[in-house]
Amino acid sequence: MPRSAAPHRPSMADVGRTAGVSAQTVSRFVTGTGYVSAATRSRIAAAVEELGYRPHRGARSLRAKRSGVIGLLSVGELVHGSAQILTGVSQAARSLDQVLMIAQVDVGPEDSSGAEPWRREVRRALDHFLGEPVDGLLVSASYPGIEDDLAAARAQVPLVRLTELPHGAEGSVGTHSFAAALEGTRHLVAAGHRRILHLAGPEPRNEARERERGYRAAMTEAGLEPSVEGGARDWSSEGGARAAGRVEPGSFTGVLAANDEIALGFLSGMERRGLRAPRDYSIVGVDDMPAARYFSPPLTTLRLDFRGLGAMAVEGLHEMIGSGEAPTRRVVEPELVVRSSVGPPPPAS
Repeated sequence: MPRSAAPHRPSMADVGRTAGVSAQTVSRFVTGTGYVSAATRSRIAAAVEELGYRPHRGARSLRAKRSGVIGLLSVGELVHGSAQILTGVSQAARSLDQVLMIAQVDVGPEDSSGAEPWRREVRRALDHFLGEPVDGLLVSASYPGIEDDLAAARAQVPLVRLTELPHGAEGSVGTHSFAAALEGTRHLVAAGHRRILHLAGPEPRNEARERERGYRAAMTEAGLEPSVEGGARDWSSEGGARAAGRVEPGSFTGVLAANDEIALGFLSGMERRGLRAPRDYSIVGVDDMPAARYFSPPLTTLRLDFRGLGAMAVEGLHEMIGSGEAPTRRVVEPELVVRSSVGPPPPAS
């Protein structure tokens, strides 16, 4: 008699078809070496139970086969915040005995002339990371518009995003720029200022938008009329210096600058016009860059712990690689640092 056919043993591909996911996603579920969302995990678990799938013993041994390499993709020019994030990431990776691979895309939407070369550079960097044996990715990006690219990468490796505007709370960390601007504006209001000008950051950046939103919320809360001076091309002092040449001195007594560099340019530009803080106006920055305490006058500002943010991102990614589950959203809150750039409004105001 002919030998009866051996019963078909369910494979990862069979589980994937039943759960409506790829075999690679099933592999991540089985080995615990990558991120699988809670909903997807439930579907795969149900398919495993339905089919009676039993993973090969060798599959589970892959759990220990990690490269020890994590990738960092940073999008945007290197400024105080991004440099401090890089330092925090590097230190935390070293403490966890991880090798750090870095890609810096230093162009953005304002450089694209409609052709979006920055998006191509982002995809190219992600493709490079995914072609290497990285255990996970960190993505620090100040621009909206790359969510689809990140979703494709997230389907293949654990990914934590450093951003002000996360799409979904899981798997992201960020500073709280809205709260920084809110608190900075409230500080000026508490000092007696009613005509407060906001020197906005570069428009495409998420942080700039959040800081303007926080300023407007504080002005509305105090029953005051907002006044925003835009036009900054980047986060540098040049934007603040240009704004100082455009504003009408008598139109404000207080200033909230989107960052310390812009505040520095404004202080310098106004001094050339014969106006000094805090005698003629008061000013608050955001970031607390190391040089802020040595400005003339020393700058009142909102400290954001970018280095701690970088470390927090690495720790979250490390947990995600180990558990296969995305960490909850983590946020670095601002701290008001009071120096001598804020005083009461000048008598004539």
